[in-house]
Amino acid sequence: MTPEVWHRRALWQFLPLAAGFLVLVAISAGSVLLVYKSRDDSAAVVHTIEVENQTNALLLEIRRAESSARGYLLTSAQDFLGDHQEAVAAIHPELDKLEWLTQDNPVQRENVRKLRSAIEMRLSQFAREMDSVKAGNPTAAAELVREAAAGNTTATIRDIANEMLTEENRLFAMRSASAEHSQWLASTVTIAGSALVIVLAGISMVLLRRSARARDEAEAMLRDANLNLEATVDERTADLREANDEIQRFAYIVSHDLRSPLVNIMGFTSELEELRHDIFKRIASLGRAVASAQAPVVSIETEPVLEGVDLKLSQEFSEALGFIKSSIAKMDRLISAILNLTREGRRQFEPVPIDMRQLIESIVATLAHQAAEADATVDIGNLPNLVSDRLALEQIFSNLIDNAIKYLRPGVPGEISVKGRTKLGFAIFEVSDNGRGIDQKDHQRIFDLFRRAGTQDKPGQGIGLAHVRALVRRLGGTMSVASELNSGSTFTITLPLKWNATNRKQDA
Repeated sequence: MTPEVWHRRALWQFLPLAAGFLVLVAISAGSVLLVYKSRDDSAAVVHTIEVENQTNALLLEIRRAESSARGYLLTSAQDFLGDHQEAVAAIHPELDKLEWLTQDNPVQRENVRKLRSAIEMRLSQFAREMDSVKAGNPTAAAELVREAAAGNTTATIRDIANEMLTEENRLFAMRSASAEHSQWLASTVTIAGSALVIVLAGISMVLLRRSARARDEAEAMLRDANLNLEATVDERTADLREANDEIQRFAYIVSHDLRSPLVNIMGFTSELEELRHDIFKRIASLGRAVASAQAPVVSIETEPVLEGVDLKLSQEFSEALGFIKSSIAKMDRLISAILNLTREGRRQFEPVPIDMRQLIESIVATLAHQAAEADATVDIGNLPNLVSDRLALEQIFSNLIDNAIKYLRPGVPGEISVKGRTKLGFAIFEVSDNGRGIDQKDHQRIFDLFRRAGTQDKPGQGIGLAHVRALVRRLGGTMSVASELNSGSTFTITLPLKWNATNRKQDA
């Protein structure tokens, strides 16, 4: 399965889950809103019923006051008077409560205002009627009753109350319909959302089953590929090991065969140097004989005195021999370095517990004379211990510290530090200095065999860092450099805390 197909399949699996989450959020939000709206609608319906009940309660008290007043006028019984006074006392509180309940409705507020005016008028009529009866003048009281009937105050109160009840009935119907609609919406949203969630869940299950089936197939293919890969890797590793051994043998043979003619060249060069004295003695004697027209007399015990062209020829001959000898010496060192590298490549590492601080201190002690001459100090920080090959580590850090001492800036006291730390099963070492530094374009060049960077004023063949990197890789680690010109260098080496043959890396 290609990465593109995998990402597309993962996206299709994610979309139903995301859609289901969004649906759940929408259902929750909609349900909350609809619950609040339904509660408000229900409260409005209850409020309408309360207004209707309060209106009827007020009318009941007015009718009670009417009937008890008539009974008192006809019989003068004190029971009717008490009922009348009790009803009249309850009218104002009931009216105030009705006014408070209808304060949200402008139409009802106006009706309550009219109703209060009519009730106040009727209460004043009640008061005059009761006063007449108490004064013993039933005729005047009857006249007042007829006058109240003619004024139709009671009918006005009843009509206003009926208008209020009609308005409340209208509001009740409207608010009941709104409440029912809210409940219907809530039910619809819940049902539709639940159905959609079920559909999305079904799609997700189908996609998950497909994904699981594809994963099983991919795992089976991966197992087969791993089996084939292991066989291929073993085969390639064997081929690579054989090729590497062949290269090492070839390098050893070539180096050994190159040394034989080099030895012959060096020997014949030495003979030429010896013959130089005889040749130029004869040249000097011949020159003197020609000048004096005598037979040449050659003495090999005395140094010939050369002049003019002969002297220049002797100097050029000596200079040429010097170049040949220096080139032979350089080639001999390079061949020796190649032989050492091939021997190191064949050497089997032996992992042993190593106290890294003790190892670095022994290296610094060995280089103490060079450090003193360069006016350099080496600071050793905290270093993690390793299980690795001691000789390889000695070669790695000896080379790095020796280079740090060798390439310091003239006139600047050298400051070299070696420190380390651990991370995820690896030890990270840093060898830093305040020396010349390395140009950024040469950061990779310095690790190439027989390649050097910067001013070539120090002895060397250009194999030190290449050899160090090869050893680091064989130990299963990595190596890098951070440096700028005239700002010093820091070489970072990462090595496994415990080396074994399985984490060895071949230098490509």
